Amino acid sequence: MAEIARSSLAGKRIVITRAAPQSEALAKVLAELGAIPVVLPLVEFGEPEDFGSLDAAIANLERFDWIIFTSGQAVRAFVARSMDLGASLHPAGSKLRIAAVGPVSAEAVRQTGLLVEYVARTHSGVGLANELGERLRGCRVLLPRSDRANPDLPAALKTHGAQVTEAVAYRTLQPGEVDRQKLGRISTGEADAVLFFSPSAVQSFAELVGAEHFFGLQNGLAITAVGPVTAEALRKSKVERIVVAADTTSEAVVQALENHFAMR
Repeated sequence: MAEIARSSLAGKRIVITRAAPQSEALAKVLAELGAIPVVLPLVEFGEPEDFGSLDAAIANLERFDWIIFTSGQAVRAFVARSMDLGASLHPAGSKLRIAAVGPVSAEAVRQTGLLVEYVARTHSGVGLANELGERLRGCRVLLPRSDRANPDLPAALKTHGAQVTEAVAYRTLQPGEVDRQKLGRISTGEADAVLFFSPSAVQSFAELVGAEHFFGLQNGLAITAVGPVTAEALRKSKVERIVVAADTTSEAVVQALENHFAMR
């Protein structure tokens, strides 16, 4: 029998910095490939301090033409609040269409039983706005997302003539407690790669280890950005050697890492 090729990730310590519940699937895939996943959550999610904008949007859902989801967490938070309010996700007379910034957010939508009209090819919010282009003109667009979300997407939607309603669906927070032992090992080079899934995680890590030390870690770690927005956040932190995964799917992350380590 032909021997199965050994993954270039075998034996590599891969740090996953996203919230723990969202890290499980990727950690499992990495472990199956022989890697050593280390879950170090640098973000967690909380309810909005004020549900006003979100509740108003849900109550008037039939008035919107599009709803755009930029993350799986936005989908989960929006659906959970709708259920709390007893509101239908299929309001009578609604012509609501759903767009997703990438395959992970699209899959989160489909798991609720809703249909996805459009998934961005470029897997970024601004890219999604540009791809929809003229289809947005004169349309009312609902954008439920984090309290710390990048302002570029609503601006891009408006340039295409959309009427944008932003609603805070959840808050992105630093964890109440960070595993200092794990963090210490990573900061002294006892890891092979660190995965960042959001600018918030980049900011949190830089604050915990210090910006200068963060800069120095790129010489020994595969600092990996999941998506172009996170890559840009790393560049703003003066990190220049970046491995970039195209999107947040496990397949894309694994491919980016395997390609990187195969060349070393």
